Amino acid sequence: MSSDIILETRGLVKEFKGFVAVSGVDLKVRRGSIHALIGPNGAGKTTCFNLLTKFLEPTSGAILFNGQDITREKPAQIARRGIIRSFQISAVFPHLTLLENVRLGLQRALGTSYHFWKSEKTLAPLDERARQLLAEVGLEDLAGEATVNLPYGRKRALEIATTLAMEPELMLLDEPTQGMGHEDVHRVAELIKRVSAGRTILMVEHNMSVVSTIADTITVLQRGAVLAEGPYAEVSGNPQVMQAYMGTTEGQLGAHG
Repeated sequence: MSSDIILETRGLVKEFKGFVAVSGVDLKVRRGSIHALIGPNGAGKTTCFNLLTKFLEPTSGAILFNGQDITREKPAQIARRGIIRSFQISAVFPHLTLLENVRLGLQRALGTSYHFWKSEKTLAPLDERARQLLAEVGLEDLAGEATVNLPYGRKRALEIATTLAMEPELMLLDEPTQGMGHEDVHRVAELIKRVSAGRTILMVEHNMSVVSTIADTITVLQRGAVLAEGPYAEVSGNPQVMQAYMGTTEGQLGAHG
């Protein structure tokens, strides 16, 4: 396998009692890219994500990461390899400060996540890195603020910082702009673009303006199978893709092309 492919799936299938949720998906994610997984509701995007992070076992097919078969590995092994899923693994603690939340992510990466009884002093060396990560997502001024006081979009930015603390080689973002107002959507899209430097991101995203702005490659799923793949300009002009989106998000693909 080419070394510029960080993640590959071959003939990935997931069946639930006769219902095929993911049907023979071949996916290649290029190292250093932002790769978006899109499709109408029920297309199998989240099931795909759950297979990649081993929250679900595939019925058949293979998953390769850096050329190694990881199909039968457990979620913890997958995370240790550097495949980190944001907004699920890195849920934030509302009553800790932003700095403390990021520091927990750093502790987890060091393997000291359960040393909660350690004195504050032993954690102080992590503070500088935690502040750097907060700066990377534009939250350095709020380091001492309780997380519960953050507006929704800023919470999402904090979740990205705690994910970055885990030193991901491949970041999986599950609908990062879901439920956001226009301003927050724009801010989080810019943030994803910024933190993607030197990293690889695979994201499930409904918002076409986000996808068209930041994704290098787009894979369109329909009924669990790959319908089309390529850059936004190519995919958005595909008649089959436009047909698949009719009725649910009519005109949305063309609106930002």
